[in-house]
Amino acid sequence: MSHLSVVIDSPDVAEPPVDARTQRLLQAPILPLLVKLAWPNILIMLAQASTGLIETWWLSRLGMDALAGMALVFPPVMLMTMISAGALGGGISSAVARSLGGGKRDVANSLVLHAIVINVVIGVFFSVLFVSFGVPIYRALGGQGGELAAALEYSNVVFATSVFIWVMNGLASLIRGTGNMWFPAAIICVGAFLLVPLSPILIFGFGPIPALGIAGGGLAYSLYNIGGTIAMLWYILSGRSTVKFTWVPMKWELFATIFRVGAISAIMAVLTNVIIGGVTAIVAAREGAAGVAGFGTGARLEYLLIPLIFGIGAPLVALVGANIGAGQNDRALKIGLTGGALAFVLTEIIGVVAAIFPVEWIQLFSADPETIAVGSAYLRTVGPAYGFFGLGLALYFASQGAGKLRWPLIAAFVRVTIALGAGYLAVQFTGNITTIFFALAASQIAYGVVTLVAIRSGAWFR
Repeated sequence: MSHLSVVIDSPDVAEPPVDARTQRLLQAPILPLLVKLAWPNILIMLAQASTGLIETWWLSRLGMDALAGMALVFPPVMLMTMISAGALGGGISSAVARSLGGGKRDVANSLVLHAIVINVVIGVFFSVLFVSFGVPIYRALGGQGGELAAALEYSNVVFATSVFIWVMNGLASLIRGTGNMWFPAAIICVGAFLLVPLSPILIFGFGPIPALGIAGGGLAYSLYNIGGTIAMLWYILSGRSTVKFTWVPMKWELFATIFRVGAISAIMAVLTNVIIGGVTAIVAAREGAAGVAGFGTGARLEYLLIPLIFGIGAPLVALVGANIGAGQNDRALKIGLTGGALAFVLTEIIGVVAAIFPVEWIQLFSADPETIAVGSAYLRTVGPAYGFFGLGLALYFASQGAGKLRWPLIAAFVRVTIALGAGYLAVQFTGNITTIFFALAASQIAYGVVTLVAIRSGAWFR
């Protein structure tokens, strides 16, 4: 028996009664419950995503170098966010949900300290990595000249305080694992509301506040994460959360409980960003700064799907995890498939609209003809495949709850192979940058279909 099984399922661990919140996860009708848990997350994630768009719009007023520099930094920042909130965060939520579903309240409480330690260590690592080696990293992504300077100016501010991104998302994941989606969503909403005026004030200056340029956008984002960390920590320490902070000896079994799901999920997050980073480098080599800005602006919409799907995925982790922990496998599978269908519909609608009106989206950020041309070509080609990306990503979150990520990982490698392997060869053979966008669309379709077929055929229970 694995260490994880000992921690989660051992009969030697005390079993307090299942609380009312967990009982609802185990018994309430699936679709109404999923919608009830997901809709506040979806709205708040969209609010958070909109702040990123607003910040990009303000930074675009600084010129092409600022917009292209932002496009270079965006993949690493999203990688960090995806790992801390979706990958490692999914491992935290899954462990908490399965512990509570199995009546192991003291195990769930012990996970709080372990989750904080993990996120502090990784957050410090990211700070050191990007502050020390930002130049070679962004050069590898195609950055040079003014766009490289702008990228470094923004990146150094954001990554200097990256530990707060990790700890905030780790604490939010602990709370979501209990089935409480409201408090993390409320904090994100308040932060997003405050970020809207804060970004332009710090970018352009106001009264005694000097204009900080692109670094001001990074500072506003950092302040948002610091405030969110304080709020999440207060909620847990105040005793309002189902899981409580307790001082316990560090145990590898508890770290393994988180990493068993979180580490594999992190690989998948890296693969997603490898795709965007790889395509960015190919576009930069052929189209220059304007092409990077166009692709980066178009791909930002794809990245914005991730918070939307996370709005559905966070409840899926808690719901599937709690039901797996309680031995309700059939209900867990129905929950996962229902969430996947809901994500498909929402993201496909967005993709189709973007494919019909691509120019209108790109023109929000740039009037440069080449930027508009590249960004529009991306949206027209890849937008109609967004639904399959949403399907695969939602089922990935559900698989986190089940603690079974083999097939979502296989699907992610298939996606990378098609997007970068076939895409690179297509560009080399045709000389047309649009062909790599067809490869991106095909990779998203494959990602969704492979994941769905595997889970539907019982991969969680083999």
